[in-house]
Amino acid sequence: MANAMKLNNRPLGSSGIEITTVGFGAWAAGGGGWIFSWGAQDDAESVAAIRRSIDLGVNWIDTAAVYGIGHSEEVVGRALREIPAGQRPLVFTKCGVVADPAKPFGPVTRTLRPDSIRREIEQSLKRLGVERIDLYQFHWPDETGVPIEDSWGEMVRLIAEGKVRAAGVSNFNVDLLERCERIRHVDSLQPPFSMIRRKAAADVIPWCAAHGTGVIVYSPMQSGLLTDSFTAERMAKLSEDDWRRKNPQFQEPNLGRNLRLRDALRPIAARHGVSVSAVSAAWTLSWRGVTGAIVGARSAAQVDGWIAAGQLDLSPADLDEIARAIGQTEAGEGPARPEQAGASAGG
Repeated sequence: MANAMKLNNRPLGSSGIEITTVGFGAWAAGGGGWIFSWGAQDDAESVAAIRRSIDLGVNWIDTAAVYGIGHSEEVVGRALREIPAGQRPLVFTKCGVVADPAKPFGPVTRTLRPDSIRREIEQSLKRLGVERIDLYQFHWPDETGVPIEDSWGEMVRLIAEGKVRAAGVSNFNVDLLERCERIRHVDSLQPPFSMIRRKAAADVIPWCAAHGTGVIVYSPMQSGLLTDSFTAERMAKLSEDDWRRKNPQFQEPNLGRNLRLRDALRPIAARHGVSVSAVSAAWTLSWRGVTGAIVGARSAAQVDGWIAAGQLDLSPADLDEIARAIGQTEAGEGPARPEQAGASAGG
């Protein structure tokens, strides 16, 4: 086994859970053949990547029922069975995006009906092979007309029954957060957040900081754009079922702006002796209120590429340089510089 690194830890809001500032994201482990696929993925490679992250000190995995229409949770469950009990990570998953297995490329339904939530958690517990989910999250707001109060009330019942330890939401705005908070404290929020997608820094992240709600950000490397090796040529070679082919950030003129921003990170990465990927993830962790960043990997080697983010504190000069690069490249939108840096910015 590899020697675990001393990764930074932060409390997940007031939940009582301590997490490493980087966690393993298992979206791509869902494999190919569904609407939000990253293309074909070897399950053994996914398990090896999970094992590598745990060996290096990561203490949580984030997945969702819809990833691969259950397949990602099955792969995570397989990895958990291979990890000694004393080293097992915290398991976070999500519900509320329902796909028809008979139509994997068909539309998904964002539903938070209480009976649907209950069906989903029973399936997730079985696939993951666990008795309790450490953090259960609503993946997206409901689009079927269910009041969030009814949905969050069901989450409270799942906690009372011992099926869920902590309760969170993903992709929620301030209004929905406040409506949930009136019923039961929201332990965590999972928003999209990167140097390109920065809007969360203007509203939901400050709300969470003020309310003792942890924040675990997703896509801190903007789904691969803010990594060392991504190119326009690689974009052209993505598999036909890779969701990024249709995403505006991967199309011109955004693609060129985003890659110029990525290139501006290379000197900073070189100064710290780390990868651009690590700088990208560490930047999200520099914002007050952010607890951790979900970082994906499709192989053990990719984990090695970003793991240093869990130890990296960017300096004020680094953050100034990044803010200038954001302005010069006109990449993305939202606030460009955190007010303070380093470990003191924890959630």
